[in-house]
Amino acid sequence: MLLLLLGILFLHVAVLVLLFVSTIVSQWLVGNGHTTDLWQNCTTFASGAVQHCYSSSASEWLQSVQATMILSVIFSVLSLFLFFCQLFTLTKGGRFYITGFFQILGGLCVMSAAAIYTVRHSEWHVNSEYSYGFAYILAWVAFPLALLSGIIYVILRKRE
Repeated sequence: MLLLLLGILFLHVAVLVLLFVSTIVSQWLVGNGHTTDLWQNCTTFASGAVQHCYSSSASEWLQSVQATMILSVIFSVLSLFLFFCQLFTLTKGGRFYITGFFQILGGLCVMSAAAIYTVRHSEWHVNSEYSYGFAYILAWVAFPLALLSGIIYVILRKRE
């Protein structure tokens, strides 16, 4: 049982790290010495040094992506906190429904953020020389892992 709990905890922390990195790092779109993320557009030299950073546009779709990514991080942190609370207060045989619900909700938030960004980023950068960066890919990787850990929480029963 201890090994199972450690595995679930490791999966949850991995999802949290993926969500934090994909929300913070400036690598959602890359190309031609430019990197963009949810917060700013940066121009870089060939050596890798940052030359200029400008705030991202204030379009509604980008703000919705920012909000849902922040919500996914909040829901996942809340889920981890609830897991520890339920681990010590839940009766024997009880299920971790609340923990699983918030983790699944966090996974759905990151999925909706990445989907909105996929559909609408062409309005922001019409240049076809851009490609998706690693932070964008990490957001898509966090989605199934968050759903998987949420489903595991819902199925999991507390034992002694």
